[in-house]
Amino acid sequence: MFPMDVVITYTLACLLLVIAPGPDNLLAIGRGLSQGRMAALISGFSSGAGILFHVLAATFGLTLLIQTSVVAFYVVKIIGACYLIWLGVKVLRSKSLINLEPAKRQPLKTIFTTGFLSAALNPKPGMFVLAFVPQFVNPALGSVTLQLLGYGLWFALLTAVGFALMGIFSSSLAGWLRARPKVVSGLNIGAGLTFVGSGVAVAFMRQK
Repeated sequence: MFPMDVVITYTLACLLLVIAPGPDNLLAIGRGLSQGRMAALISGFSSGAGILFHVLAATFGLTLLIQTSVVAFYVVKIIGACYLIWLGVKVLRSKSLINLEPAKRQPLKTIFTTGFLSAALNPKPGMFVLAFVPQFVNPALGSVTLQLLGYGLWFALLTAVGFALMGIFSSSLAGWLRARPKVVSGLNIGAGLTFVGSGVAVAFMRQK
């Protein structure tokens, strides 16, 4: 049902997507730098859970509904855009996503919720899953639903592990960054602008 050559090609494509800069891996990196490896791990896996939400939605029809229903599409788009822009403005105002100074630690539950909502409320991953994953499905090899779930679960797992590793290894840079406050400030501004830019991109995204 899952030919090895197809799985290898699919995995490489997924890894390229995982390492591409975006709001969700920036969240994991920020958590790793400001709160350590456990926070990075939780943030990474919360993004994977958000991708899993899109996988399940695409497999069982919700994403198809969003793609075909104008009302559903715009409701999800507006909510997702507003949430990403809100996160970006919050980061720009507080400059605390990447914070190496002693600060109040956020509960792991809050870190998970933020990461999950950032991925789950963004309709772009859902549209991507719906367009990308079926390209590797072959009806002649068995149940299409099981293949969609299998490839989708693998993508969600790669996302979770990849983002978590980015955050974990970024924590090793804390000492170097601590001596360069201007770099930290620049990273926070860049992260905030990335969130706002992603939100604006979602706001102007058109239904296909």
